[in-house]
Amino acid sequence: MLINQNTMRSLYTGFNTAFQTGFKGVDPLYGRIATTVPSTTKSNEYGWLGQMPRIREWIGDRVVNSISTHGYTLKNRKFESTISVQADDIEDDNIGIYSPLFTEFGRSAATFPDELVWPLLKDGFNRTCYDGQNFFDTDHPVLDENGEETVVSNSGGGNGTPWFLIDNTRAILPIIYQLRKPFNNIVRKDDEKDDNVFDRDEFVYGLKGRCEVGFSFWQLAYGSRQTLDAANYEASRAAMGSFKGDFGRPLGIQPKLLVVPPALEGAANRIVKNALANGGGTNEWAGTAEVFVCPWLA
Repeated sequence: MLINQNTMRSLYTGFNTAFQTGFKGVDPLYGRIATTVPSTTKSNEYGWLGQMPRIREWIGDRVVNSISTHGYTLKNRKFESTISVQADDIEDDNIGIYSPLFTEFGRSAATFPDELVWPLLKDGFNRTCYDGQNFFDTDHPVLDENGEETVVSNSGGGNGTPWFLIDNTRAILPIIYQLRKPFNNIVRKDDEKDDNVFDRDEFVYGLKGRCEVGFSFWQLAYGSRQTLDAANYEASRAAMGSFKGDFGRPLGIQPKLLVVPPALEGAANRIVKNALANGGGTNEWAGTAEVFVCPWLA
């Protein structure tokens, strides 16, 4: 195949089509626990994560709720991926091998947020959230009914394989996926005058994006590294259902999603899918949550 502008333009069209096929043909999983927040600057501030206002009976003057400021800021990071096509392969009409490569390139771009979101959840026992505590921790500060500071736990402790209960019924989910520039377009350096062609006899295609991940409300998730059994599952549900905001306001948390790695799929199914418990009695936890087995937690 003769290498010229028309040839390279046609190849780019084909490569981009394969990329878009891969990008649109996969269903990323991060949306199960993460809310996508658009970003238009180099960073976003999330001071509103401190305390959201409540509705009260209107007696006397309005009470203006000042949203607590915790200085929680997510600064966008830049990511890239680049692949090359050898000039010899174009000249020898050996370009068919690149079509599946570009399709996989698109798939990789679409699922890249999974590579950020799920490890962050898994590392929530060691990474801080807006209140300065680890996301999964035993001493999140909360004001009680009398305005006195107390502590609340959303961690089951332990040192085994982690599993998580999630309230996925809210407009915002436990993880924030902050998106500044999506990973949905490839650019090229395929002019014969480009240095990569002159120096290395290869044509280069790449993409870039800007984003970041972080934590939202710790009250929407419970993490445990205890054995996943009925007793610990019950304890986690009871803890989440008891979560209150400042001044004793019930939050109405509904843990509807049980997130587990592949290694805990069987244990999770036995707890919330089996009609009968161990020993043959009725399983009172059947149907109380959806089991979501996440391969990114393996």
